[in-house]
Amino acid sequence: MKRVGNVVRTAQGLAIARADADGAGEAADIGDVVVDESLSTVGRVVDVFGPVERPYVAVTPNDGVELASLVGQQLYAR
Repeated sequence: MKRVGNVVRTAQGLAIARADADGAGEAADIGDVVVDESLSTVGRVVDVFGPVERPYVAVTPNDGVELASLVGQQLYAR
């Protein structure tokens, strides 16, 4: 699994995660399945944008996932 980053905000129905400052791991790819710390599926990566060293990752949530509850959580890509 790849570490996607921490969810910093929600925007337009997406969860926006910021990659870790230490640059650990490789960046998530568009289409990757995203899970939370309990390995529950959260959604899919739909965009990677921003600086190469520490990009933002946009995740579209699955049905039934409450976006507000994701803020502050660490996400991972399978």
